[in-house]
Amino acid sequence: MDSVLLAKKPIKNVYVFMQVLLLIFLKCRSTTPPSGTGIINLGNRDNKWTPLMNISTKLSEITRITSHFEFRTFDPEGAIFYGDTRDGQDWFVLSLRGGIPEMQIGKADILVSVTGGPKLNDGLWHKMELRSEGMLVVLEVDNKKELVVGLHSKEAQANMTGYIRLALGGILVDEKKLVFQFGPLMDGCLRQGHWLNLSSPWDTTLEVMPTACFPKIKKGSFFPGTGLAAFNTSDLPGPSLEDTISISVNMSSDDWSGTLMYMQVLPSRSATLRVTGQSKAKVTVFGDMPPTFHASVFSKIKLQDNNQDFLARWKEGMLLAFGGVPGDSVENKGSDYLEGCVDSIHIQGNEVDLDEALFKDPSVFSHSCPVS
Repeated sequence: MDSVLLAKKPIKNVYVFMQVLLLIFLKCRSTTPPSGTGIINLGNRDNKWTPLMNISTKLSEITRITSHFEFRTFDPEGAIFYGDTRDGQDWFVLSLRGGIPEMQIGKADILVSVTGGPKLNDGLWHKMELRSEGMLVVLEVDNKKELVVGLHSKEAQANMTGYIRLALGGILVDEKKLVFQFGPLMDGCLRQGHWLNLSSPWDTTLEVMPTACFPKIKKGSFFPGTGLAAFNTSDLPGPSLEDTISISVNMSSDDWSGTLMYMQVLPSRSATLRVTGQSKAKVTVFGDMPPTFHASVFSKIKLQDNNQDFLARWKEGMLLAFGGVPGDSVENKGSDYLEGCVDSIHIQGNEVDLDEALFKDPSVFSHSCPVS
């Protein structure tokens, strides 16, 4: 089963499961391979661990074990660069955790994880270089050594033939091999990449038209009007001491319109919140949704509900989508995908990371918005 279907908890509501299946199979597909040397949007992929692109070549053809590139993001966590030999028995991955670079290495009988250096999720371009110096793996950030890892394994040194594989935005081995797992999706961009001494084309798993990187960005989540992000509510914060659900959406700009939020309790019970600029919103209710479900709209949109049946179903698992109405339901007809920047989404006071969605369209930027 595709990993985008896997929630943190088992999907108890069969309707949530079926709606997510529709999201996947109703997408129009096309292929446009990205270039390994151009500007690359790592957020283009819709499979959490599968890389955006990868390349393989014989180790005998490698003359320089150095790769360098420029990297920009507001995303605090995700996969950036991966490499392996011996069909994944020896591997390396560079990622961010809490905005800080992290290197994890598996080599024969050795597993190493090192985190350090400056926070890179500041929205600025940073020059990064990875190289091997004998038994050392070195990471430079903006021309300064930030991480140096020493490794030695007689078993690995005895066999240096075969192929080397490189990948961007994901990994090529089972994530269970990692020392510490992390959220792999990365809303970030690479440019001016030089990968070892390779010049051959990269392979790609890209199944949708690639989205370009914005020239300038700010923090937020950008919905371009072509897709949505959907959650199973059982994976989200729920009522604890207070018997109410609170969803807050902050939007500082008036330049947005479309379907902001959709919630489905059962096939016959759902509600859609559509918004336009100038702080206007309309709640459309299908079926018997609780009358206490309401919205107040200013620069912040806030929805609250304290109906006991609703709270119970929230814990059990409902479909909650931001940016559009999933599938081809009655509610979907005439519904527009959201187009605009959302500064933040909070549920029960906790900020929601769209990278953790049950399904997220690759066109949606989780952590960045364009600046005109």
